[in-house]
Amino acid sequence: MTVVDSHQHFWSLSDPWFDWPTPDLAPIYRDIGPADLKAELEAAGVSRSILVQVAPDVAETQHLLDIADAHEFIAGVVGWVDLETQAAIADLERFAARDKFVGIRPMIQAIPDADWMLRPALAPALAAVQRLGLTFDALVRPHHLQALRAFVDRYPDLPVVIDHGAKPAIAAGREGFAAWADLIAAVAERPQVRCKLSGLLTEAGRRASAEDLAPFIDHLLEIFGAERLMWGSDWPVVELAAPYATWIELARGHLARLSRSEQSAVFGDVASRFYRL
Repeated sequence: MTVVDSHQHFWSLSDPWFDWPTPDLAPIYRDIGPADLKAELEAAGVSRSILVQVAPDVAETQHLLDIADAHEFIAGVVGWVDLETQAAIADLERFAARDKFVGIRPMIQAIPDADWMLRPALAPALAAVQRLGLTFDALVRPHHLQALRAFVDRYPDLPVVIDHGAKPAIAAGREGFAAWADLIAAVAERPQVRCKLSGLLTEAGRRASAEDLAPFIDHLLEIFGAERLMWGSDWPVVELAAPYATWIELARGHLARLSRSEQSAVFGDVASRFYRL
């Protein structure tokens, strides 16, 4: 089984675009680079990764592509482009000329307007995303899911993946599940949507046991199926809750009841197909 980590990050505190993580997030407030990740991948038996933007800055995306070109285990880069500017299409075309540029991720969770993704001004750039064969990572929370459902209906040919299961409030237990489950199930009805099994531990707080996470993982499996779910570490952010190895072993243990082909799908095949690796 070829394992692909569908979601990881790098940053340096000295980067000109750097503004997160902040010093209060001490476990991850340090320079994070390829050598750090490679050790984690090798220990966990992970072959390749998808490097995802952190800063809303095209300079960071350019930098990430340069890093990816220098490291074979980085299979693709999900970058950032300002979709509302006249420069958006030119930026997309410039990045798409790079072999490892696979898609874009707007910072939707940080935008005050929950309906931002429905603004007509985004349409020309999103048409270019589709024309160039790129993907769209939806960094959303549960309160964005109603707009996301309308978004994927508006752009049915745009491949969309929901990051971190839409960040359900796992720490809130049953209340968090109830506020999320039906909304994400409605989005999952759209066949072009995938979902990342990632980021859950950092939403769990003290409810981070396998038993606490089980209802959320099982719901994602039920509504997306193994054929539309991809595992990701969200490293190094996951270190706010647990080491890389803890999260992948928890996921492997929970999914061990699936068939070998279903496990292969979640741990690599879905990501490889979605990002056209």
